Order: sequence, then structure tokens, then C-alpha cells
Amino acid sequence: MQKLIFRNKNTIMTISGFLIVLGFYAEFGLHNHRLFEVSFIIASVLGVLPIALQAYQALRVKVVSIDVLVTIAVIGAFLIKNYEESAIVTFLFLFGSFLELRTLNKTRSAIKELTEMAPETALKLMDNDEFVEVDIDDVDIDDILLVKTGAKVPVDGEVIYGEGSVNEASITGESFPVKKETGLSVFAGTILDNGTIQIRAERVGEDTTFGKIIELVEEAQDSKSEAERFIDRFSKYYTPLVLVIAAVVYLFTRNVELAITILVLGCPGALVIGVPVSNVSGIGNGARHGILLKGSEVISDFSRVDTIIFDKTGTLTIGKPVVSEMIEYVDDVVETKILLASVEHESDHPLANAVLEKVGKDDLRLVSNTEVVKGGGIVAEVEGKRIVVGNLSLMDAQNIELSDTMLADAKRLELEGNSLVLVAVDQKLHMLLGIKDEVRPHAKEDLAQLRDLGVKQLIMLSGDNQGTVDLVGKQLGMTKAIGNMLPEHKSSYVKKLIEEEHRIVAFVGDGVNDSPSLALANIGIAMGSGTDVAIETSDVVLMNSNLSHLPHALGLVKATARNMVQNIAIAVGVVIILLMSVLFSEWMNMSIGMLVHEASILVVIVNGMRLLKYKLK
Repeated sequence: MQKLIFRNKNTIMTISGFLIVLGFYAEFGLHNHRLFEVSFIIASVLGVLPIALQAYQALRVKVVSIDVLVTIAVIGAFLIKNYEESAIVTFLFLFGSFLELRTLNKTRSAIKELTEMAPETALKLMDNDEFVEVDIDDVDIDDILLVKTGAKVPVDGEVIYGEGSVNEASITGESFPVKKETGLSVFAGTILDNGTIQIRAERVGEDTTFGKIIELVEEAQDSKSEAERFIDRFSKYYTPLVLVIAAVVYLFTRNVELAITILVLGCPGALVIGVPVSNVSGIGNGARHGILLKGSEVISDFSRVDTIIFDKTGTLTIGKPVVSEMIEYVDDVVETKILLASVEHESDHPLANAVLEKVGKDDLRLVSNTEVVKGGGIVAEVEGKRIVVGNLSLMDAQNIELSDTMLADAKRLELEGNSLVLVAVDQKLHMLLGIKDEVRPHAKEDLAQLRDLGVKQLIMLSGDNQGTVDLVGKQLGMTKAIGNMLPEHKSSYVKKLIEEEHRIVAFVGDGVNDSPSLALANIGIAMGSGTDVAIETSDVVLMNSNLSHLPHALGLVKATARNMVQNIAIAVGVVIILLMSVLFSEWMNMSIGMLVHEASILVVIVNGMRLLKYKLK
């Protein structure tokens, strides 16, 4: 019976509304008071059924909900034969719930659109060398899949044949097509605009980047901020308090209708729903723009940030450095290049890739006893020769002597904005490379927007030499720019700002080398196209590594925080006005109070939904 009533809740509301109209027509059109009463009695009984059932379910788990207040009020009005009030209150409550559900579904539209992008099938290469359409759950790692023009990429994988342009909006928020060819990675949920490609599955199902995005956004919606937890606790005691106030009013005035009206007017519906709808809308807007906000608590903390610390490489710079100058100190340069390439091939550092592009990957040799020195470089052995590749600090730590000429060359390259890679073979310096990384386009304008949004300090920390860091810092107008920072130095600096200077700090990094700093900061912001470490470690992920999305993210969380305050003010203000009106005016009654109550809920929902269309000015 309960399921039947809840399933037909909207039908009950419609019938109740029709009976109310019929009752008024009978009274004022037909002058039939009997039909008037019967219509409102049936409307009252029908309308209170789903509300009373919800109240009963709440009381079973020891919760005094809004439904309890309304049920008591309606039964009281019915008992004193105020059928008109009881019928109208139940109809307005049901109609308000209907509108709330409709409008709340719109706030979740961004998430719904996101989940609908998830691919359901894939063209899989079978044993007979033919591609057959299979369910996405039947795809395993290392399967070969075919993606045609207009189709969704079913898994995360590597292109092994063909080329085409892929729309990665579902991952990065950017709709500009990205060219994909053999050797490049593609992500599940993206769309192949043109071309035909074959891919080898590397991550499937929930393990794909897209799967993790959906999981994180859904978790974020379900999380509660400090404000929401406070309101939950407040409602737990507030609702019973309204019951007590109504009882006290009745004891002193013996006015049943006044006590019942207080029950209706004291409902905290708008207060309970106002903050969650703001958070869900803010998270939904972020998801549409390739910004993952991992929970309501993140929104609250991020909106109060006054200091943002940036890692340089890959964050403020493009992250694809190139060798600008190579200085040789030995005659046998070919041999040194082969040794250098062999060692750098073992590294995934951005500078290593730049070096390999310069010296080539031919005739690589076996590398042994490799030791990666954090923030320094690599020490390894190649065919019995000890190779040291890294910065000046590593050379000093390895007791490799540098002549005055070498030091002068290093200083000049640093002043020109280069990062240094020194190559020593058997304790002698053979080569010095200067590597430059271009600053991201519009980075200076993006940082200016962050200042306009209230960020007081913009600090750059980098493992690069101080000369390079100073050059980039001056170019971008940073508050501070500090070089020669190892990962542990960065995390110590973050800790100092938070504990000693009482700053609210956001750290922006690539989510790999800077994981300790991302975790220590009040808000960790990872830039990197959905890497596992970035998603796991940080509070906010900019999926497309686009610095321009950071001002949008900060502006969005500030707007969301303001929106929450507005909704709380609206909810509390309406309740105060209603209670004052019933105590100190003649015009307020139960029906008008319920109408205003439901209207206030819709107002806070619509106000929250504005965030779905938020754009940074």
C-alpha cells in the first residue's frame, strides 16, 4: 500500500487540486455548501496520506521531519473542521515537493549529461580477425578495439593504427578537436570527430579516467560541507523545538488554529535544501568545464584561499622544454651523446624528453645501478662507466669539479632563463645543456584574474636554478619566486605558510613530484590530464592542464559560497517573517503560510541553479 501511494503521489496531488477547485466552484458558483465540504474532506484525506507515511517513516528512525509538522497541522485543522485549510496545505506541500524534485533534477543535469557520455559498447577484434560489437563490460585490458568516425572511444588506450581528431570535452572541458595518431593516448568517453583508429585497451570500466571522473563527481555531490552538517544538526533540534513552541502557544492561548499555523510556518524546508542545491550546482558547473571539485568541503576551503603556490614546470610553463644550447667540453661528443641518451631513456622527467629529442635515441646501451636523486638528476653505470646527469647541486654532491669556464657558462645560461643539465662521465664534466620551457600563453592575464578574485600572494616554487625562476617570476609578476627547491623543501614551505603565517594556501602542481605539497596544502590543485596521482592526491583537478581554468574554478567556488549564504539568509528570513506575521498580524493563516513556505524553497533552488550558468566575467 505504501509503495502504491508513493508511486501515485503526483496523481494524488492532481486529484486533490481538482477537488479543491470543485469545492470552491460548489461554494461560490453552485452555492452548495455540502458539496464544498465533501470535496475538501476528500482532498484533505487523500493529500495527507503520502505526507503522513513519510512522517511515520521518519519517526521510525527517530527523526522529527518537516512531514511530521505538516501531518500534525493538517490533522489538527481537520479535527477543528477547517477542511479548507487542511486541503490547501496538503496540496501546496505535495505541489511544492513536485516542483522541488523537478528543479533539483535540473541542478543535477550536468552530472546526468556526464554519465550519459559513458560508452556502452565497443567494436572488439575477435579470433577470426573481425571486429564485433560487444558490451563494454566484455572488453579486457590489451584487447584491440576499432573506433569509427562519430563513435565514442570505449576505453583508455593507445592508438596502434590510423589517425583522427578527437573531441575531449568530456575529459578536459575543451571542445577543440585534438589530433590522435599512432603512439598517442585516447580516453574513454571522448568522441572521434573524424578518421578511423584502432586502439589497445589499457584501462577499462571504472578504472578509466572518465570512470574516475564520474565516480569523483558523484562522491562530491554526496559529501557534506561544514555548513550542511551544521544545518543537519540544527534541523534535528529545530523541528522538535517548533513542536514545543506550538504546544506552549496552545497551552497559553487555547487557540488550536494558531498553534497549528505555527507548525506550518516553522517548517525549515528552504534551510535544509538551500546549501546542498548550491553545492550540487557548483560541482555540476565545474564538471562541465573540466574542473573536478572533490566535495562540498573543498568549495568552502577553496573560496577562502588567500595564497596560491605554483610549481613552475608544466604548471606556469607549457611543460615541453627544448634544448636551447649545448656546450661540449670533450672531443668525443658522439660517445657522450650515446651515454647521455642511454641514461635519460630511463627517466620520465620533462627535461629528459627534451634531451632525447636533441641527442637522439640511436645505439642505446644497457644501463645498470640506476639511482634517481630527487630534485637532482640520475646517477647510473653504462658499460662500466659512471654517468652523472643532473643539475649543479648534484655535481657538487657527487664531488665533480667544474672549472671557472664551466661555471661561467652555467651562470650565463641561467641568466638567459635556461634550466641546466650537466653530463659527467667518470667524474669529469663532458657536456652542459641549457633547456628552456616556454611560459603558458595568457598565464600573466590568468594570474591577474586571480589577484582580482582576492588572492593576495602568488608564489612560484621550482627545482630549477634561481636565475631561471627569477626570469619567469618577473615575466609573470609573481609575488615571490624561489628556485632550487626539492619536493621536501616545497612541502616544508607550504607547512610554514599555513602554521606560522596562518595563510589559507592552495598548491598548484602536476600531481606527481609535488604530491606531498598537494596533500599538505589547504587545497591541492592538480594540473595534468587525469593522471592517477593527480586525481587521488588533490582536492581540485583541472583535467585539461589549462591554467585559464583556474580563475574560473576560484570564481566558481566564491560564487557558490556566496550563493549558500544567500540561501541561508532567504530561508531564515522567511521563517522569521512568517512567525512574526502570525503573532503580530491578522492576515496570516495556515494556507498563506504554506504557500510562502513552498515559494521560499523554490526561490533557494532557483537561486542555486544560477550557478549552472556561471561564467567568470
